[in-house]
Amino acid sequence: MCAPGHSHSFDPASAGGVASTTATAGPKADASLIEDLVTANHILYGEGIVDAFGHVSARHDKRPDRFLLARNMAPATVEAEDIVEFDLDGAPVDAHGRAVYLERFIHAEIYRARPDVMGIVHSHSLSVVPFSLVPSFPFRAVTHMGSFIGTCAPIFDLRDVVGDDNDLLITNGMQGKALAKVLGDLNVVLMRGHGSTAVGTTLREAVFRAVYTEQNARVLSDAARLGGPITSLSEGETRTATRVIGGTASRAWNLWALQAQGDMEG
Repeated sequence: MCAPGHSHSFDPASAGGVASTTATAGPKADASLIEDLVTANHILYGEGIVDAFGHVSARHDKRPDRFLLARNMAPATVEAEDIVEFDLDGAPVDAHGRAVYLERFIHAEIYRARPDVMGIVHSHSLSVVPFSLVPSFPFRAVTHMGSFIGTCAPIFDLRDVVGDDNDLLITNGMQGKALAKVLGDLNVVLMRGHGSTAVGTTLREAVFRAVYTEQNARVLSDAARLGGPITSLSEGETRTATRVIGGTASRAWNLWALQAQGDMEG
């Protein structure tokens, strides 16, 4: 069983904004950030990380106490006009009556707890989910591209927070806080029987990590089938590879964006 990451505390006022309880409008996010968020939705669908479900968000570029997330819809169908602004209580600023994701509290509470996080992906990618069910077989980095996962990704179990009468979804701030606490200062947290959440210091990095979390899971599963001990990355390897390879996220983004554009046009 992997230990949770070290927790942070984040006061939005110290980062240039004050947490809103009324979700009043403020400065608009840059159009390029909204465009990237739309592209992120399409990339994640194209790479098989999300299907009709799952979501990706970006912290507001002008107000760190706000974030951007699509309205409640399938990621592949998201366009710029579907992006909604939220405060860190999960309250929409400009939904205009549109339905929003039930699990927006995943994003709200991680942004509240982690001032370094600028992008978040929540997915149900199928190669990752099995590792959320077997705590005795830790999910860890076994490839250089998955180095950001570290030596043991923690597992969040909503049952430990609210008991067994639950739907495994993060639907309020209390549950979101509990998830953020287990994530701590790490990059990936598994969610028992549900999926995973990956974070990044940029939106593009979060997308990169979501894709390579899935790929690392495939490699680890394949290695386990071969039998014998599995050689994972050491702590030093995870640190160094994460630092070096993290700078290549834009190369992957540019390719995936091109492919996603072709898929949408085709």
